[in-house]
Amino acid sequence: MNLRALVSVAGKPGLFKLVGQNKSGFILETLDEQKIKSVVNLSSAKMATLEDITIYGDDEELKLIDILERIKERGDVPSAKSDSNTLREFFREVAPDHDEQRVYTSDIKKIINWYLIIRELPLFHEEAVSDSSPEQAAE
Repeated sequence: MNLRALVSVAGKPGLFKLVGQNKSGFILETLDEQKIKSVVNLSSAKMATLEDITIYGDDEELKLIDILERIKERGDVPSAKSDSNTLREFFREVAPDHDEQRVYTSDIKKIINWYLIIRELPLFHEEAVSDSSPEQAAE
């Protein structure tokens, strides 16, 4: 799974693809067929790449990309509209070491929604690009 250019913007639903940068901020594109572009100014909006997002863990933070890989391996995903108990049980399976006190049901819903968005994209089946491998960067 290659999540390199995918970002989440606080206060905006869904995910975006980072397509460029200009003087006033970053240029983002929606992931749907409309491909609507917008500019996000970092002084007024909080943005995070999916590669960098972590989830609270019991001992150490868990990388979102690892959790998404486990969801992919599991195959069946409950609806984000499922009841809280169903979502918690599912998340215990894919992220057994998460901190149940600090990871809210709303966080689980968001992760499921993000997974449902990215599984439809070609990058879902791509290998993650490693910064340490010059051969991959050249391809």
